Formats: sequence, C-alpha cells, structure tokens
Amino acid sequence: MSVRNLTILGATGTIGVNTLDVVARHPDRFRVMALTGQNQIDKLAEQCRRFRPRYAVVLDADKARTLEQALAGNGTEVLHGVEALEFVSALPEVDSVMAAIVGAAGLRPALAAAKAGKRVLLANKETLVMAGRFFMQAVREHGATLLPIDSEHNAVFQSLPAGYTGDPTAHGVRRILLTASGGPFRGRAIETLKDITPEEAVAHPNWVMGRKISVDSATMMNKGLEVIEARWLFDARPEQIEVVIHPQSIIHSMVEYLDGSVLAQLSNPDMRTPIAHSLAYPERLEAGVNWLDLAKIGSLSFEAPDLRRFPCLGLAYQALAAGGAATAILNAANEEAVAAFLERRIPYLAIATTLDQILQKLAGEKADSLEDLLAADAAARQAARELIATAAVGTA
Repeated sequence: MSVRNLTILGATGTIGVNTLDVVARHPDRFRVMALTGQNQIDKLAEQCRRFRPRYAVVLDADKARTLEQALAGNGTEVLHGVEALEFVSALPEVDSVMAAIVGAAGLRPALAAAKAGKRVLLANKETLVMAGRFFMQAVREHGATLLPIDSEHNAVFQSLPAGYTGDPTAHGVRRILLTASGGPFRGRAIETLKDITPEEAVAHPNWVMGRKISVDSATMMNKGLEVIEARWLFDARPEQIEVVIHPQSIIHSMVEYLDGSVLAQLSNPDMRTPIAHSLAYPERLEAGVNWLDLAKIGSLSFEAPDLRRFPCLGLAYQALAAGGAATAILNAANEEAVAAFLERRIPYLAIATTLDQILQKLAGEKADSLEDLLAADAAARQAARELIATAAVGTA
C-alpha cells in the first residue's frame, strides 16, 4: 500500500485519538496533513508537535492565536473557521479524510471531502442523519469512496457481499441487524429512570466515548441515529433495519440473507478495529487491539429493545418514516436536549419528551435543498432552547 495522506477532523476526540494511535503504529503507510480540534487546544498542540501536520484548524480566532503561539517553530500553519475545515478536507494532496467532528458541525467539512472525491472515513453520523440524500448524492456524483467508522456500520459493511451497491434484496439481503449494548440502564427499574444523573449516563459499560455520545447510548438515541444512517449508507428501507440488544458488544452487527444465513463481524469493543479497517481498506493491518478470546467470554446474549425504556429509539423510526426534514429536526433537538441534561437544566426523562414535542411542533418542514435542512436544524434548535428555558418540558 502506498503512503496515504490524511486529514483528521476532530483529532482531539475519541475517534481522532484512536486514529492517531493506529497511524503511529504504521508511520510508513500514513502521513498526517491536517488536524482539527475545537476546545482542547493543549491536546491539539501536543498532537501537532508529534505528527507535524501541514495545517491545524480550530473554529475560534482567539483559540487559533493560542494554538499558533504554542506551535511557534513547529512548521504547522494554523487556520480557523468553517471555511478552513472545508479547505483541509479538500486539499489536493489528501487521500483520506477522517470525518469525526461530533454533531451537526461536522456536516460541511464532510460534504467538502465528498465533493472533492476523497476517501471519506465517516464517523460523524449526523452528516447522514441531517442530509443523507444530499451527502450520498455528492459521493456518487464526485466519485468519492465512503467507508463507515461506526463499529455497527463498519460491521455491516464487512458482512455485505463484495461489490454491494445498494438495494439489499437485489444482493440477497433480507435485513440488517444493528446490535446495541443497551447502555448503563438496560436492567435498571423504569420507575428510577427519572433520578438518573449525568455522571451515571456517561458511564458506559463497554465503550470509552465522549459525553454526548455516551448519553445518546444511554437513551439509545445513538442507535436510532444509526438506523437512520444505515438507511442511507446501505440504501435500505426502515423495515429492513432492526435493532437487537447484545450486552457484551462482541458482535458489532449482522446481515441476514434470503437463504437464512446470517453473517456477523466480531471483535473486542475497541474503535481501533473499524478505524484500521477503513484506513487500510481493502488491506488489513495490525491495530493494537486485543485478540478475541471467545472461550473466556463464555456466552453471548441477545434481547429485543424495550421502547418504554428507550423511547428515543422509537422516535428515530418515526422521524425516518415521516421523511422531509424530520431526521434533521430530531438530531438538532437531541443535541440541545442532551447538552441541557449534561448541564443539569433538564432531567434525564425530559430528553425524549423534548424530542417528541419538537418533532410534533415542526413536522412538515420542507427538505428540498441542503439550505432547507440547515434552516430546519436552526428552527429545531431554537424551539428546543425555548422549550427548555421555559421549563415547559414534561417528563411524565
């Protein structure tokens, strides 16, 4: 494999850190051209000193000046702003873009990478949740290569037939099974969910993740967003995508075929596995992951998700069925509600209630263009903020 030049969007987050870990194991195969971050300036500076990228990007001008001072003499040019994120995503010399900026902020640079025909390693599920139709259209029209980083979608990708181009039935696929750990509250008494604290919600039993995605895992909104993402990645209808709870997080997802066969991808719960798979695809390389010892694990179990416990999963299916801007509205409202919960401005159960109320309020928003979707996103955020600020969110 020739040397691949990388831009890593969201370098200081969990995915970015794990990507750099894999890259560091194979310095003869990968060269870092650009790193981006937002709040962890010291960490970004440390990464730049180690990997010496040509560019480092942050959103804020003041933070850019701080970073520039920290990197004096390093040879890394510091840029700032959304346009700078798009610039480093489309650099002619860059082969692959790890799109790992959390939330709606990751849409524009991921889209820039697709329009530049890059190999897009997509870890930002909100890109497809907000604008799946437009993003997939850009991938096709500009000859980009799209490889999923979420462990579930990467597992599906590995379990699908070679050369899969969409339309599951045409490839002999009956359904896609996305596995979910069930998070920290899978067995907790439903009547106690109202007392959940942010500290409890971010304590995932299997995965090390950021605070926002950890809360999404606890509510299973993360799995709901993954259902929406799978719809676009694999051109599957909602009824062809099912969720099954698998507490051990060893089987990362499965594909069931029309002949009754089920193919699955198994590995220890370590994000370096899907990252290494996508970085090297179609080759394989060592990722520093512990080998899977099934005898030590002993048993694997499965159960259906309880929508009383996880109403956010049901809301995701509802938004997907509604079409239009509904999934963009759902995602925006969720980002606002989770932030409010983490800041102790609303209780845990109010996350789902907020999403339900905002979806009902803004149902029917048009989605004829990317601008329409961005407008729906902004409207949903404003409506959610107002609802939260007026304490009008019920939790019953």
